[in-house]
Amino acid sequence: MAKRPRDPNQLAKLVVGIAVGEVEDTESGAKRLSPKNAQKSNGGIKGGRARASLLSSDRRSEIARKAARARWGK
Repeated sequence: MAKRPRDPNQLAKLVVGIAVGEVEDTESGAKRLSPKNAQKSNGGIKGGRARASLLSSDRRSEIARKAARARWGK
């Protein structure tokens, strides 16, 4: 499978050719996430909530105070 041209003019000609039907589109334009990558992208969202639910409110407050000091204490 040939790669698409990097030159903007050649790429534009290819896109027009595909649109008109002169050239067949052999390469899929969208990149798909593998199941591994999909899990990685959701890990931070799920992980923070799961960790917070396991911590006591005192410990969460300690962590928040430390973060605030780091952010604003400069």
